[in-house]
Amino acid sequence: MIALALAGVLLSDPAVCGVASSPRGVFFAAPDSLERLYARGRSFKQFLAAARARRETWLDNSARAVVPDRLLARARAIPGRWHLLVVAEDWCGDSANTIPYLARLVDSVPSVELRIVSTRDGRWVTERHRTPDGRAATPTVILLDSTGAAVGCFVERPAALREWLSVNRPRLSEHQLQQARAAWRRKDAGQSTVREVVELLEAAVQGKPQCGPT
Repeated sequence: MIALALAGVLLSDPAVCGVASSPRGVFFAAPDSLERLYARGRSFKQFLAAARARRETWLDNSARAVVPDRLLARARAIPGRWHLLVVAEDWCGDSANTIPYLARLVDSVPSVELRIVSTRDGRWVTERHRTPDGRAATPTVILLDSTGAAVGCFVERPAALREWLSVNRPRLSEHQLQQARAAWRRKDAGQSTVREVVELLEAAVQGKPQCGPT
């Protein structure tokens, strides 16, 4: 379930939200800089207004998203100006269950801004920042500093969910896995995603960029 040609299957809330990709080590040429790509992106409000696939999930998660006070305090204490460049699609379950929470964080922290681009424009970004198992996937979130340089990334889903899936996928049927994953997401309420991005920001300030395999 990696190619976009399988979008009809992907809409059933798959285990992955992959994008059509070239073999590892073969990258599409970057037609733009990350900074210029970010400048062409949409705000979360604009993206949400246009979302059609998984619309109820996007709206529900956006409405209930809350950033815990402890994470909010950490984020607000980070100096500098930062930008989150997000490559996402509305049909992707991982996008719908992570980006609304990041949008809430950004709404609450004036020093951080967020813009979203589609895989049509950001495919080269997903190619360069793959999942641990080698896939180009959405969402891919690139942390940019005030100069437009990439200083961190978050790919597809939080590590805690990735580890949970690794342990439970062999034990459960696909139906059971989907139900249990949905329960995990409801209980977590985006906290793992927000925590990881706050940690990216803290690491960037310390001059220790963090990212997944490239």
